[in-house]
Amino acid sequence: MQSEYNDNWLDQIFIRLFSRKMANAVGTRTPFSGYDGFVDLSLRIMRGRSAAQQQQVVGRVLRSLVPAPVLWSIRTFFSPTQTVCELNAWFATQMFEWLVGPCEVQSVEVQNPDNTARQQNSLVKIKKCRYLEATDCVGQCINLCKMPTQEFFTKEFGIPVTMNPNFEDYSCDMIFGQNPPTLADDKAGQNPCLQTCQTARPSVSICPQIN
Repeated sequence: MQSEYNDNWLDQIFIRLFSRKMANAVGTRTPFSGYDGFVDLSLRIMRGRSAAQQQQVVGRVLRSLVPAPVLWSIRTFFSPTQTVCELNAWFATQMFEWLVGPCEVQSVEVQNPDNTARQQNSLVKIKKCRYLEATDCVGQCINLCKMPTQEFFTKEFGIPVTMNPNFEDYSCDMIFGQNPPTLADDKAGQNPCLQTCQTARPSVSICPQIN
């Protein structure tokens, strides 16, 4: 059963902001309002674009949300220490429930640069991703959320992030402080279409929208 959401005034502000940036990036508007409009615009980003081009568009949208001097300052003056990673995880749970639904911070083991491990509270557990549930598409999850988000935080903020979506229960683990693998080495990129996806191709073993 589809989850129900009651977006408050702050959620609606974020939805309108992101939707406007997306509309500007693709040069079009959507006839829908609220979260439905946000999802419709993400569909428009996919149309006629390769996976790499889709990720580039979302990357531009994300960079347009944060002034370049702010990104430079964060990269320059903040290293991905345990405290920084934990603060980012907490911040994500406070600011992005409108996008992904209910989530909470959990403990996780991450690798240090010297290959030792440390335990820290920097895993954001997304219980059932609102965006994945709304789109029902592996390719949209990979190209319009997972890959550009990982690249944005890792390269622009200098804080590595790995996202591990679960396409069976629609949950997702967002781990701050863990370097993301390449898509070729990522299990998320080896998934077939979801049975409920409108453009599903059950004859192929990997969602064709990914490549």
